[in-house]
Amino acid sequence: MEDDFEELVLKQACASQMKFISRLAINTIGFFNKLPSNLSFLSFFMKFCIRPEVIFLLGTLIILICFYLQANLLDTSGFLKKISNTLRFKTKKVPFVISAAEKDSWDERHKRSAAFAIQGRRNKMEDRFVLEENINSSTDVSLFAIFDGHGGEYAAQFAKDILIQNLYNKIIETRNLIKNPRPESSNELNSLDKDDLNCGEKNAEETQTNVPLQRKLSTRKTMSKTDDDNANSIDSDILNKLKPQQKGYTMFNKQTAQSEPAPAPKSYEAKCYIKGKGIDFGKMITDEVLFADHKLVETARKNLNVAGTTALIALIEGTKLTVANVGDSRGVMYDSKGRTIPLSFDHKPQSAREHKRIQEAGGFIAFKGVWRVSGILATSRALGDFPLKENNLVIANPDILQFELSDHKPQFIVLASDGLWDTFTNEEATAFIKDHLDEPHFGAKSITLQSYIRGSVDNISTIVIVFKNGKYEIASATKD
Repeated sequence: MEDDFEELVLKQACASQMKFISRLAINTIGFFNKLPSNLSFLSFFMKFCIRPEVIFLLGTLIILICFYLQANLLDTSGFLKKISNTLRFKTKKVPFVISAAEKDSWDERHKRSAAFAIQGRRNKMEDRFVLEENINSSTDVSLFAIFDGHGGEYAAQFAKDILIQNLYNKIIETRNLIKNPRPESSNELNSLDKDDLNCGEKNAEETQTNVPLQRKLSTRKTMSKTDDDNANSIDSDILNKLKPQQKGYTMFNKQTAQSEPAPAPKSYEAKCYIKGKGIDFGKMITDEVLFADHKLVETARKNLNVAGTTALIALIEGTKLTVANVGDSRGVMYDSKGRTIPLSFDHKPQSAREHKRIQEAGGFIAFKGVWRVSGILATSRALGDFPLKENNLVIANPDILQFELSDHKPQFIVLASDGLWDTFTNEEATAFIKDHLDEPHFGAKSITLQSYIRGSVDNISTIVIVFKNGKYEIASATKD
């Protein structure tokens, strides 16, 4: 997520560049003022070019231009190769930069999907990702998710452990009901409204069942590498910002932390999500996200943990794709016609819909490097962030988009945290992945490292899902 560290880096970079340009201009003007008026052009040129400071300046300028091109262009291999051939030596593609980025990295590969994540320039890794093809090896449902944490990794890890587990359990139970229906007929189930108590509302505590799962993971490094004490620590930078800045904003203090929690969201039995002969994944994900957020806020309030996380979840069943988004992680699809189709839309405080909602809740947004809710959070929807959940300034309600894959015949899908989208547009990302699909990670590793080279200061996580002839083929995971 964007924060003060990113702003500080930009300010320091701009300041150093301005100082360099100013000194260069002053020295150049002073030098020309000292030249005698009768000096010929040739003699002036010879005397000027052989001066040590001029040679040093020109050499430095050439080096800086090369580094700038390497850091900012999508592919400079052709440019550098021409220089190498001319100078008769080989150059490497910033190996020291890539090595630094790969030092703290995580990856997972399946036959038709892969993920790659790096800690990047952050002090901690707050991103989490999930790749699950064919949940429980029996449901024919694939799930992919990105969680981009902020204020600590506690919320993202909570979402990965609790939210995903609950979704697995609900999908398995619903799938079993479809395969082995109970006495109630499908017509009866379809006629029931979710708010009808006969649909099977359950106590919220009963939803966390333990259904056995056969998860085949190939992560090279565990994404949960912090002990409980560190996970429950209070992020001082965010706490220092949580001050009363305007009427309608609740100050974070012990009274806020101990205030009466919001009532638990309704929880429903698996049969309520059966729609015809399929599953209503949109309603299921919405209910489970809100339930997980309630549990997260409840737990964080007790521990005084202000962490939060985005959530980007994609479910594929046959030719149906369901995408749920909370926050500013983003998904895109590249179809058979070469078009880049958004699968989600960022929840930014400055967007008209979100700004209106925040104002109606009694809150405000302020520009501090980027637009932020109450001058604090750069995304207007998230799980966790319990101080900002007061009066619903920040909410966890997901946007649901559903796609018929047979209409689009996608070549691949990209899901990523905003660390990638800070340096790539949707179209740039799909163009890059298209050129790297033959790699072991289907381009996920390359684009993540390229984002780091371009200057992303955030954690970066990327998932690429590859389709064959417009269809997604479920396969088991393979270890590196």
